[in-house]
Amino acid sequence: MFHFSLPAEAGRWAFRLSAVSAVTAALVLSGCSRQEAVQEPVRAVKVLTVGGSDLNLQGEYSAEVRARVESRLGFRVGGKLVQRQAEVGQRVSAGQALAQIDAQDYQLGAQAAVAQVAAAQTQRDLAGSDFKRYESLKAQNFISGAELERRETTLKAAEAALTQAKAQAQAQTNQAAYTRLNATAQGVVTAVEAEIGQVVSAGQPVVRLAHDGPRDAVFSVSEQAVLVFKVGQEMQAQLGSTGQGLKGRVREVGASADPVTRTYLVKLALEKAEQLPLGATVNVLAGHLPGSQAAAIKLPTSALRQDGAATAVWVLDEASMTVRSQAVQIGPIDGNQVVIASGLKAGQKVVSAGVHVLTAGQKVSEYGANAKPAAPAAANAAQR
Repeated sequence: MFHFSLPAEAGRWAFRLSAVSAVTAALVLSGCSRQEAVQEPVRAVKVLTVGGSDLNLQGEYSAEVRARVESRLGFRVGGKLVQRQAEVGQRVSAGQALAQIDAQDYQLGAQAAVAQVAAAQTQRDLAGSDFKRYESLKAQNFISGAELERRETTLKAAEAALTQAKAQAQAQTNQAAYTRLNATAQGVVTAVEAEIGQVVSAGQPVVRLAHDGPRDAVFSVSEQAVLVFKVGQEMQAQLGSTGQGLKGRVREVGASADPVTRTYLVKLALEKAEQLPLGATVNVLAGHLPGSQAAAIKLPTSALRQDGAATAVWVLDEASMTVRSQAVQIGPIDGNQVVIASGLKAGQKVVSAGVHVLTAGQKVSEYGANAKPAAPAAANAAQR
């Protein structure tokens, strides 16, 4: 029997391999064991308590002076614009020519109508002569009564045709006259909406005319403030350029909101303001009105965040000291704050800063209320 013995060097390599295998097995076993989850740090956040505060409904409004009556003048017939005498800012008197369209076709129509009147007149005269002749023959019993009635009917038809022709001629004459646009009242041209060479349709505005006379201060108010204004309500105003005091009454309050700005138009009838320049700025003072101050929930813009398609805030649950997301509806902006239309109640605590680093259900502490709750977070950071 043969016996083989391993060299000493081979023994040392076998020992090393067994040691490496043991370490690898230990690492695998330790990897399979469950690691302890890292605790979420407790963040210190600034919070504020929600409550009703005074909402300044713009106690002073910037208004524009406008004419009580402003007309958009247009031709009563269509055609090509060949003349335009009116210019923006021009003062005009009643009956003054403002623009002219090509009247050739209308004049030809009027001439044709006059010719039809002449033809109808001739037919009526002939029917009248025949009726008189047949009337004398009937008196001598040369014709029957039925024949005389036919002649009378022919005369009446001719007279009706003549009346119709005259009416058509008058209408055509009026059409020719409508090719000239005249000012309906004394006032100022505030806008020109058509140029020479343009083909305009009947009724299309060409010139905008502000009539002389009473003036209005026109301004817009928000949905929250519109209920404060009542027709007939007395208000004070100041002319922006000179500070001149003005008095007025609310003449009209918009029935529906503007689809873009969601504001309502209010017209204030000014007293003794006929000489005020159109477009002048007037400051309407509305702070004294009852109800001009209203309780509202307001938050700084730093408290808002976007949660998908909705606007949301973080509400603090004081029992568990965690935050939850609450969707809100925002209203108008009041200074540097946003009015919360719905979604919050008075007494709730809302995170006012650092909202983008929080997650739902995260534990927090109130910043400045107690510094000790922040210690666990520091300890966790040290352990890492």
